[in-house]
Amino acid sequence: MKKNIGNMDKLIRLIIAVVLFLLVYTEKIQHPTMEIVLLVLALLAAITSLINYCPLYSLLKINTCKKS
Repeated sequence: MKKNIGNMDKLIRLIIAVVLFLLVYTEKIQHPTMEIVLLVLALLAAITSLINYCPLYSLLKINTCKKS
C-alpha cells in the first residue's frame, strides 16, 4: 500500500474519530443504530489515519502526501 494521506489529513481524521467516539461515549446520541454508525465511522477514520492509506482516495486518485 502506497501512502496517500498527508499529515494535516491524518490529524483531521484523528480529531474526527475522537469527536465521534466522545459523542457516543457521553451518550449525546441516543439512537442505537446511529451510535453503531458513528462508531464504525470513528473506527474507519482512526484506522485510515494510523496506516496512512485511504482506499477511497485510491479509487478517486487523491493523494494528500507532500511530494518529495
